[in-house]
Amino acid sequence: MAVASSSLAIFFSSILVHHLLTLSTAQQELRYVNCDNGRGNFSADSPYPDNLNHVLSSFSSNQGKDYGFYNASFGENPDQVFARALCRGDVEPDICRSCISDVNKKLQSSVCPNQKEAILGYDECMVFYSNRSIFGILETLPGMHLWSLVNASDPEGFSETLRPLLETLRREAAAGDALRKFAVNDRITPNYQRVYALTECTPDLSEQQCLDCLDQIIQQQPDCCTGRSGGRVIGPSCNFRFEKDRFYNITRTPPPVSSALPEGNKKNNTSRTVIIIVIPIASVMVLVICVGIFLKVRKRRGNYVQYNHDEEVITVESLQYDFSTIRDATNNFSDENKLGQGGFGAVYKGRLATEQDIAVKRLSRDSAQGDLEFKNEVLLVAKLQHRNLVRLLGFSLERNERLLIYEFVPNSSLDRFIFDPNRREQLDWEQRNKIIGGIARGLLYLHEDSRLRIIHRDLKASNILLDIDMNPKIADFGMARLFAMDETQGNTSRIVGTYGYMAPEYIMHGQFSVKSDIFSFGVLILEIVSGQRNSSFRNGDNLEDLLSYAWKNWREGTTLNLIDPCLKVSSTAAITRCIHIALLCVQENAADRPTMDSVGIMLNSYSLTLPVPSQPAFFIQSTIESSDLSSSSSAYASRLMDRSINDEILTFSKNETSITELNPR
Repeated sequence: MAVASSSLAIFFSSILVHHLLTLSTAQQELRYVNCDNGRGNFSADSPYPDNLNHVLSSFSSNQGKDYGFYNASFGENPDQVFARALCRGDVEPDICRSCISDVNKKLQSSVCPNQKEAILGYDECMVFYSNRSIFGILETLPGMHLWSLVNASDPEGFSETLRPLLETLRREAAAGDALRKFAVNDRITPNYQRVYALTECTPDLSEQQCLDCLDQIIQQQPDCCTGRSGGRVIGPSCNFRFEKDRFYNITRTPPPVSSALPEGNKKNNTSRTVIIIVIPIASVMVLVICVGIFLKVRKRRGNYVQYNHDEEVITVESLQYDFSTIRDATNNFSDENKLGQGGFGAVYKGRLATEQDIAVKRLSRDSAQGDLEFKNEVLLVAKLQHRNLVRLLGFSLERNERLLIYEFVPNSSLDRFIFDPNRREQLDWEQRNKIIGGIARGLLYLHEDSRLRIIHRDLKASNILLDIDMNPKIADFGMARLFAMDETQGNTSRIVGTYGYMAPEYIMHGQFSVKSDIFSFGVLILEIVSGQRNSSFRNGDNLEDLLSYAWKNWREGTTLNLIDPCLKVSSTAAITRCIHIALLCVQENAADRPTMDSVGIMLNSYSLTLPVPSQPAFFIQSTIESSDLSSSSSAYASRLMDRSINDEILTFSKNETSITELNPR
């Protein structure tokens, strides 16, 4: 009878909670709103708001999904809407749909008027929409911080308990399936206060993307809400929350791993608990002592320097391949498997025993620079996850052999298409525009959306690989320079890159920043549009500088002269706009160049008026006759070298020029 009464009480309680939750989303104001003005606004007569309403209404009326995640797009560019909605993993399906419907009603009234991108929601659901593709992409911006006005009674103990709890929940949420990536649990603080926490990712992320996303926002917790009894950080792709009181519906959450013992074993609870606690602690202590002795012995044997040399890659040990495995996969690095030769070594195609195709970069054994590039790529690329970046699968270290193992991208590099008179005909304007947009998204991730700001420093057509669907992937991060997020530029005495793509401030003064990559991106756009190399642009029988030719034609209103004759389009407005954007990117003054975020807006928003560009760097007034190519190149090289202290060597080739060393003033 008592059990029946208890069950009845729980039944009516759940109905009451369900009713109250439904009322709460209908009556309260939005918990958070972030209307992003950076993506631009839509006009009063634009179909954008109707497209948005269509998408969100389809979410709230979708009875076929009961796992709380929706994503869809509707409309045509530039008014196409991409939207997704994520409900908290413990929320009932009908409450989830009701919550999304209420968010839509707020948008239809006065929230985020005319904005093309926003993130907003209640406690039970979050809606994110934009005029760009947002599906399957790790994004932490735009985001919000919310915190309780009540301080924790024991702030230090509360924080010490919260940190490992969030880390555990981060892994549990990431391990979820394609329907739900969600985890909750609680812990008791040293002063016997309980802390409840939740982590969640959109389920269209991979496990690694979810781990990275939560890692990035959990790192914001000290800035958000240190010492508070509750707080949350919300991003488009993931979020976490903690409170001193339980805020989630425990009957809908996945059961946490429990160490509770059965009722029949109560008399053995104490002894078993002691065993469970003591054995792991003792094991850890023994392990720590052994490691300490091991390191001490290594140091005495004189191997400490070698250990220190490679300690940077210990964090990615799980990615390490046996050298013999890669040697077998590439048929002992045979010439038949060779894909190309780079500045620091050759690249080979390989096939693992699992039938997976790979690309292997074998760094030159006698290259001191190669060692540096190896460290850079392993430490940087392994943490990067974006569809427009080549994915690092692993690495190999054996004596003086250093290998990088990448995903194999079947369609080779962009330069093999756009600079080939026959193959470039396969790339119509729609395809080329898609490639430009993909490169822009990849660069935006490197500059703004990854955990640390990354400057590529060698962006060029041969470092853009094309997958089976001709989607671009930025490759070769061996020359990337890493920044903390509050740094914007740096100086170097070691100039690395490719002549024709390098910004003037980088060549002449060794100054590099995100604007250096912007310059390279502008050159790349002009090459994609024209189908010709910047370093050997042919105008009839003459060879000219592509930037100079583009500037001259833009100034004279004859930009159509720059367009590849292979491109058969009814309207050239979009191509002309891309040329305009490219000229903004290659302006001589780095401060005048747009950021990648601004470039993305310009590429996608045709209603946005573009500023007038100034003269590009390295503008050359006269053309270069093809017969005088070698002498003209030498004269140009000497002008650059005159700005340096030493007699550096600029190694020229007919197509691309790599500067090996340059020590600028």
